[in-house]
Amino acid sequence: LSVPRVTLGLPAGKYIASTQRPDGTWRKQRRVKEGYVPQEEVPVYENKYVKFFKSKPELPPGLSPEAGARPDGAAAAALSKAAKRNLKRKEKRKQQQEKGEPEVDGLAQTLERSSLGGGAAEAPGEEEATPQPPCDGAAAERLRKIKNLRKKLRQVQELQQRLDAGDVKQPTREQLEKLARRKALQEE
Repeated sequence: LSVPRVTLGLPAGKYIASTQRPDGTWRKQRRVKEGYVPQEEVPVYENKYVKFFKSKPELPPGLSPEAGARPDGAAAAALSKAAKRNLKRKEKRKQQQEKGEPEVDGLAQTLERSSLGGGAAEAPGEEEATPQPPCDGAAAERLRKIKNLRKKLRQVQELQQRLDAGDVKQPTREQLEKLARRKALQEE
């Protein structure tokens, strides 16, 4: 942007032309020495490390550039069985979330499996190994409450069994209160 001003009667040398600032005011033209480079045009220094990483393609570690350049269908073909299965699961979850339907079926199945009143009691160390389906906030809260209720009922049943077996001769006040809450827990 520097221009020699010999023809206008100004002193010889280079001049930076006047420019307008973003706020609308004007900068004066100024005279500069030969070889001057304006600050905006000076290249920014980059060390070897920065230059090296800017020259590399932006791919995940271990992925070859050829695999990264493939279309989605071809890239999916290069995935392992487990990775393909995980992709299917993710797509299924997205579809369920897009529907916006709460996991009522999963909640109903959980309620059927839980033995809250009477029935055959589960063994103390036996836990369900079935994974819980992904749920929205309200359904997750209900599942948490069900789990807590089942735990309390199991504790009450164990206490009742110990009383019946004679292991506990004089139950404490807290134990008696826990036994008295059994009916309310079953109803809930």
